[in-house]
Amino acid sequence: MTLKHLAGACALGLTSFALSAPAASAFCGFYVAKADTDLFNDASKVVLVRDDERTVITMASDYRGEASEFAMVVPVVDIPEREQINVANPALVDHLDEYTAPRLVEYYDENPCEMRYRRMESVAMSAPPQPMMEEAEMDADDLGVTIEAEYEVGEYDILILSAEESDGLITWLNQNEYRIPDGAEEVVGAYLKRGMKFFVAKVNLERHDGSSMLRPIQVAYEDDDFMLPIRLGTVNAEGKQELFVFAITRKGRVETTNYKTVKLPSNMDVPIFVKDEFGEFYKAMFEHQTEKENGKAVFMEYAWDMSWCDPCAANPLSRSELRELGVMWLDEGQQGDIQPMPRPGIRPGPQPVDAFVTRLHVRYDGQSFPEDLNFQVTGDRENYQGRYVLRHPWRGDYGQCEEAGQYAETLVSRWDEEAESLARLTGWELAEIKQKMADGGFSASAVGVSEPKPKKNWWQRLWGN
Repeated sequence: MTLKHLAGACALGLTSFALSAPAASAFCGFYVAKADTDLFNDASKVVLVRDDERTVITMASDYRGEASEFAMVVPVVDIPEREQINVANPALVDHLDEYTAPRLVEYYDENPCEMRYRRMESVAMSAPPQPMMEEAEMDADDLGVTIEAEYEVGEYDILILSAEESDGLITWLNQNEYRIPDGAEEVVGAYLKRGMKFFVAKVNLERHDGSSMLRPIQVAYEDDDFMLPIRLGTVNAEGKQELFVFAITRKGRVETTNYKTVKLPSNMDVPIFVKDEFGEFYKAMFEHQTEKENGKAVFMEYAWDMSWCDPCAANPLSRSELRELGVMWLDEGQQGDIQPMPRPGIRPGPQPVDAFVTRLHVRYDGQSFPEDLNFQVTGDRENYQGRYVLRHPWRGDYGQCEEAGQYAETLVSRWDEEAESLARLTGWELAEIKQKMADGGFSASAVGVSEPKPKKNWWQRLWGN
């Protein structure tokens, strides 16, 4: 039995319902902060492991509340067998989130009198070598609903349902405390017309450990199509939703085919004060970039071979962690975790792991994203990360040598560029950014040089005016 079109990200807040609410050189900077999913409210996380037609989806719930009130509804095409369903350790998803999170790094300038100041430029990266449910008020048969399969998986009771009409299915779900909101009939009906069934899950309190966190549900299936339904979740949503997709393949990065996939601006120098406001900066930057794309783009925040990182916001996932997430090809033709011994005199480095991760971030609602997400696996293995740079100036006697004086002048130009970059990234007012920098000692007067003359427009420079 295969599970086709696991329609996705249920506990993401996408389709889950609860009673209460809805490369040229390596970088050598010091990692100081990360922008993980905790920055965003109503953030949903899905891990998709894909190899040809084989897929394992891990759906992490961000639900907070009484376990008895949690309910999940996921559209599927085929009926999964019990062995295709699993529960995972939530720490796996958290680790993957930390590893792929956009990051802030910092550098410290050298004494220009000891070594002439060299501006390090950011460049593209390259990799080195409860018992089952009680009787409803109306019979399922009377409502045209069929229970195709029922399973106990960890703390969850899981049903696979088919239905003749959306009204009957929604009535059955609501009677059984899967509180589907008003207005879902059209979306549910659209899935039923495609012959899809519904994977529903509730927490069995007799098997639940009483904790407030719910373990992610995993499903393994095979299908030619690589997609993630999100439309049902928009019915339940109050405003726009945040979705993070962590796609792991052996071939390269993952992109959407029916929406524009955009790399977030990266490798930008930003003012030092951003170190204390990185969360606010990143949220403002993401919102501003979303607005520039009219709210209709999927943003890439990370794409990297999983055997290494630079700089590392968290250690790469181990082979055993990747297996738990469903990376099924690691042991094919290999002997477990056995690695070749390093050659004498060669310092062991990160062991190759044939796994490439792409982190995608979507802010969506029913108007901006009226279709489900369709993906493709590309052969592109170029490394990319959302990375923002702090450059601490050398503070010394700028008159002690010629190079120090020249360095002081470059600082003023650099700070102007950082302020302008921050304004472009976030939409913040340039004058306010510059004032904040000056208050922190990052201005011409702070280094004893005159303010630079205003830059001429290109047409003013064209004929020497």
